[in-house]
Parts: sequence; C-alpha cells; structure tokens
Amino acid sequence: MAEIVVPYSPRQWAKPFHETFKRFIALCLHRRAGKTTALVNHSQRSATDEARERTRLTYLAPNLTVSEIDDLFKQERFYGIVLPTYKQAKYVAWDMLKFYARPIPGIVTNESDLIVKYPGGGKVGLFGADNPDSLRGIPFWGLSFDEYSQQPPNIFSEVLSKSLADHLGYAIFAGTIKGKNQLFRTYKSAEKTPEEWFSLWQDIDVSLKTEVGGTIKLLQIALEDDRKLVAQGLMTQEEFDQEWYLSPEAAVKGAFYASQLALARKQNRIRLVPYDLALKVHTVFDLGVGSSLVIGFFQRVGNEVKLIDIWQGSGNDGVVHALQAIQRKPYIYGKHFFPHDVKAREETTGKTRQQYAEDMGFKVDFVPEVSVDNGIDTAQRMFSRLWINEPECQIFLDAIAEYHREWDEKKGDFRDTPYHNWASHFADVLRYAALVEDKMTNEESKPYIPPPNTPISEFETGSLPTQLYQKPSNDSVSEYEGAESEKPWQWKDAMNL
Repeated sequence: MAEIVVPYSPRQWAKPFHETFKRFIALCLHRRAGKTTALVNHSQRSATDEARERTRLTYLAPNLTVSEIDDLFKQERFYGIVLPTYKQAKYVAWDMLKFYARPIPGIVTNESDLIVKYPGGGKVGLFGADNPDSLRGIPFWGLSFDEYSQQPPNIFSEVLSKSLADHLGYAIFAGTIKGKNQLFRTYKSAEKTPEEWFSLWQDIDVSLKTEVGGTIKLLQIALEDDRKLVAQGLMTQEEFDQEWYLSPEAAVKGAFYASQLALARKQNRIRLVPYDLALKVHTVFDLGVGSSLVIGFFQRVGNEVKLIDIWQGSGNDGVVHALQAIQRKPYIYGKHFFPHDVKAREETTGKTRQQYAEDMGFKVDFVPEVSVDNGIDTAQRMFSRLWINEPECQIFLDAIAEYHREWDEKKGDFRDTPYHNWASHFADVLRYAALVEDKMTNEESKPYIPPPNTPISEFETGSLPTQLYQKPSNDSVSEYEGAESEKPWQWKDAMNL
C-alpha cells in the first residue's frame, strides 16, 4: 500500500500532545501558536489510525478483552471539533480540514454539515458552541474545544461529557485564555492531577526559544509590531499581555461590566455569600427554552443586594421545569419577577407562561419595560452594592465577564448594542434584577382581611338598640285620630319593656 503523506509538520509543543494517550488534555497557548492546525490533524489521525485508537483504549481500560475492543470498532468512529460559533467553524477550520484530508484517497466531504468521512469508517465534524444542544446524543470518540475560553462554561460538563462515555473518548480544551474563566480553571485543575491530564502552558517567549521556521520569524515581527501599538496607545498593555503572555488579568474587549467586576473582586464582594435564613429569596427570570432559560436567586438587606444562586435550563426545559427547580431549593421565597413576555401564549396550548406559574401557586411580578441600554446603566450602578456567591454562581461570573458590545466591522469600533451569545441570558437576569431591586422586600405577605363594618344606624348592628321609642298608653296615634294626647312621647329602657 502506497504511503500517504499529509502536509503537516507539528510544532515542538504539539509533539508530546500528539503522543499522549491521556483522556483529558488542557492546552493554554499564545495567539497564533498553531492550536487549530494541531487539533484538526489530531482529530484526523484518530479517525484514520485504528491501531493507535486500539492502543489508546487499552491504555485507558487495560481490563478490556480483545473481543470487547473488536466490538467497539464495529461502530463508526466520530470525532468532533467545537469552535465558539458555527460561523467560525466554517470559515476558520473547514478549509483547513479539507486541505489536510485531501491527500487521503476515498474521502467524502459534506459541505452542508462540515463533515469529512474517511474510507476506514472514521469521520471528523466541525461544530459551533452557539448551539450546544444540537450536539446532544452523538456518540463521539473524541472532542476538541478550540478557543474554549469563548464557549459556554457548561458545554462539556452538562451537555457533552456523557457523549464520550461509551468509547472513553478524549476531551481536549484548548485556546488563549480570557481572564480566569473556564479554560484557566481547567488548566489549573489539570496541573493538580498530572496522572489523569496532559497539560501545557506556553507563552510567546517559549515559542521563540523552541520553535523554528518561517512562521516563528513572522511571529517575532508581529510581537514587536504589537509592542509599538502599545506605545502608541492603540493597544492596551493588558491586551498585549493576554494575547502573547497569557495574562489572566485583561478584560474582554468592549465588556460592559469589566470595571465593576474588577472593583467587586478588589473589595472582596465575590466570595462565599451564604443564604441568610432571615431574609426572603427573590427570583428573577430570563425566559427562554433550555440553556436560554436562566433564574437568579437574590436577597436584599438594607442597600446591599446578594446573588446567592443561579439556575440554567438544559435540553428542552421550559418554565414549568424552572418553577419545579425553584420548589426543590430550600429557600423561603419573597417575589418572583418575570419579563413581560411571560404573557405570551403558546401556540399549542393557548396558555401563557404566566398562567402556568399561577397554576403552580406562583404570584407573578413584572419587570418594568425599560430599554436595554438604560437597564445596563442601572445594573452598572447597582453593581457597586452587589455581592456574589462565587461557589454557586461561577457560570454567572463567566457570563458577565464575557458580556460585551457588538463589533462593527465597517466602522472598526464597538456598537452600543450587546453582542448576543450564551452570556446574554445571565446578563439579562442582572439587568432585570437592577430594575426591581427596590421591590425585593423582606415583609411577610399577608392575606387580604376586609376592614371591620362600622354601622351608620342602629339597624345595621344586627341587634336590638338599647332604647326604643314607646307610644303613650292612649291608643290614638296622633291628635287627628282622637282627643289630643295628654302625654308626650316617652323613652323607655328597651330591656324593661
């Protein structure tokens, strides 16, 4: 059989990565380090090299018999590469995947689904993290998360981790870090468990010392050009340090709450904030389906607002699932705040989500209808008084750090409008909470009791008056009925008649 040559020369950092059999891999590398190229070729080799995959399974599960491994390989092997958006998958990685697959005879490409199928039965597909539920149920043999720091933090733990279970598939988390979010935390966790993880952290200085070739020479020039941009005020030092030196301190460009988050951390308002049994818990909803459905659990005392918990839906979860989740939590509730689209009717049932809530015993309070920019401004002001329970609200913190303005390619500047992605639903909860915080009271709700009846005459009292008029003994009603009355009308004690 003729030798097939794929035109890929791995960089020095990628060689031990390609050789490891460990199931979990964390790669934190500077910008333009060749991450996507390495992930594409790693996936393609896994899809075409059955012998190596057998060795990998034997390494991970040495108790498997040969016949049990043979049974697994009767199935089609599917490897996925997940980028932050489907658009990025198509325009960044699809042409690259086809380029490296082209020398292999017998491949079949599917342009609409971004899948390459190889003659041995394996295939590689590209996906976007902007629709994570579309990946549910696919029995992957391996998954690579490219630019994991820009993806929903729960995409692996809640959506895709179980899809690898049947084949002990590998999971690779790669990218350039953006703050101390999920990629940073994944790497730090990997460092602590080297027996289970392969981990790599490499900034530009290491690459310049260890790599060779024309690409590295060009990176040296690009690095110096960026230093000049910093000196000219066209790039911040934080941005430079993040992209080239993996500094976790830089904020996302155009982030709405960057300074507020930094101040909250400095003032130690992001930490363990326990549930206070003496205070009511108020819920704030952002309505949607599945992962677009988010609830914040707030407490308020004096001028301080505390976010103690967050809940996010999954799959096809709707408002009923959300309300059931509220009921399962051990909180004493105050008010439940919904945006006005809670009044929208379902086409199938004709019922509104408000009706579902009320049928389950929830009183619906409405968030005022305020423009998004005014709501964000209100939330920014409230943030100086906001405490966040970090252990339960990490996904909220990741989302708020990620929530940023939309970039205008034509003008080369940020628009005032937010960029809509997975972080938007958590940011909407924060915005709504800021608009209703004054209504988050701790008063007991009391049943309606009508005021006592104050009679306007003795006939409304329901009992006899203590005194009554009594006619004189003369039977005549008036002087016109007989002789003139000899005695005037007299009062008598009603009890002594």
